Amino acid sequence: MTVFNQEKLLFTPAKTDSNAIPIIFAFPNEYSVGITSLGYQVVWATLAMRSDVNVSRLFTDISENLPSQPEILGFSVSWELDYINIFNLLEKLGIPLHSKNRNENHPLVFGGGPVLTANPEPFADFFDVILLGDGENLLDNFINGYQEIRNADRQTQLKHLAQIPGVYIPSLYEVIYDSLEGEIKDIKPIDNDIPKYIEKQTYKGNVLSASTVVTEKAAWENIFMVEVVRSCPEMCRFCLASYLTLPFRNASLNDSLIPAIERGLKVTDRLGLLGASVTQHPEFDSLLDYLSQSKYDHIRLSIASVRTNTVTEKLANILQKRDCKSITIAVESGSEKIRQVVNKKLTNEEIIQAAINAKAGGLKALKLYGMVGIPEEELTDVEQTVAMMLAVKKAAPGLKLTLGCSTFVPKSHTPFQWFGVNKEAEKRLQFLQKNLRAKGIDFRPESYNWSLIQALISRGDRRLSQLLELTREYGDSLGSYKRAFKQLKGQIPDFNYYVHSNWNTDKILPWEHLKTALPKQTLIKHLEQSVGNFKNPIS
Repeated sequence: MTVFNQEKLLFTPAKTDSNAIPIIFAFPNEYSVGITSLGYQVVWATLAMRSDVNVSRLFTDISENLPSQPEILGFSVSWELDYINIFNLLEKLGIPLHSKNRNENHPLVFGGGPVLTANPEPFADFFDVILLGDGENLLDNFINGYQEIRNADRQTQLKHLAQIPGVYIPSLYEVIYDSLEGEIKDIKPIDNDIPKYIEKQTYKGNVLSASTVVTEKAAWENIFMVEVVRSCPEMCRFCLASYLTLPFRNASLNDSLIPAIERGLKVTDRLGLLGASVTQHPEFDSLLDYLSQSKYDHIRLSIASVRTNTVTEKLANILQKRDCKSITIAVESGSEKIRQVVNKKLTNEEIIQAAINAKAGGLKALKLYGMVGIPEEELTDVEQTVAMMLAVKKAAPGLKLTLGCSTFVPKSHTPFQWFGVNKEAEKRLQFLQKNLRAKGIDFRPESYNWSLIQALISRGDRRLSQLLELTREYGDSLGSYKRAFKQLKGQIPDFNYYVHSNWNTDKILPWEHLKTALPKQTLIKHLEQSVGNFKNPIS
């Protein structure tokens, strides 16, 4: 029995037309990882429910029967480093890596997902089409648009698709630089009939996503996932999940959440509630009451990160009764100053109370997420994080405490996109590790080197495409990236430019032609509210 035979589908695939478009929809990682992605599941089901599409799935370790001559090849991209697997899959299928080298015999290669919506430019040379934003309407509009020019030549197809809102055709835009190593001078369409800007598409309905398949082979075994909220109203100044996906939307309790949950729990007993700020759903208490019914006593409930001041004893009690041992909150820092800088509306007292409530409700563990290297941070602020964690431990003895900690990484379309990575961050991670583990607090730092690679791709422009190809040959360590930069010296800006430098706010950004919820001037205003006058920072 193959892994595909073990799937429990929660939708009915359409019977395909004789002239259906042959499509391969790929996830550039193993099946167990890809099938756990809610975004991948929903896009695949959307395609499979169209009678004019014949879709086959492809993963790095397994695939369905693939068409010999696919017309479209799609990739769902959730993690930056999966670009290496995209290269491998393209070569496996006999498709040139660069879009400019493809001809009428090759499928149109499209990509979507959070990585490409945030900043597609480092990958622009490898895709014919990039879909920016929410897939609810965008995906169908793309397929419908392709149907209209299905038999046209490739260039005609691309120019036609470029007129569809949210469909970005990188090859139809020219990036002009001051020099090989210089700033971007201009980004413009190659023809007057191509839109100057591409606007990310935002779905504004109140029926959000839910799993379309449940399988024991998923990384989260047999889980049914339901999206409770989309975006986040807190708007922490570094947060891509908030700024990129605005506005904040709630799934309707009666039209979306309850019907989806009832559908999912017919095939599994494991439920995951997803969203950047799940407990801020306006009817979250009603959802908890619904899940508290005796008919659901057997289910296992998982919940995404929640806002600290919504951790009540009631919430903790319901979670522990539903086989959930811990809850996760994002605190960023123990420093009041730093929380004000990032717009984190939270006090140490609320963090301590959350721990007390978690323990009183029967939970065994509390996981906190923090960050070092935030703009304006000093060592004294990191010391305050240690003090805060010790205060939490004292207030809730016996509760297992974990602090996961990352390094600040600048993200496109956020107010902090102009900051570079703080070179002191690695030492501050080491400081936390030394001072917390000695006190019995489980400290789990994210790799500093991985944060540097993230920053590189997050703020990269098209010149990075040649670097990405080189690192594929060298490996995915930080040393491999630096080796590639050394080989390309004089041809692209240096590592420091992308990763550590602070950028002027009047600089043309690599994603300047891609429009999201808030204009650049609003992001600058939010930046200045956080850190004062940032007009001309020191690089």
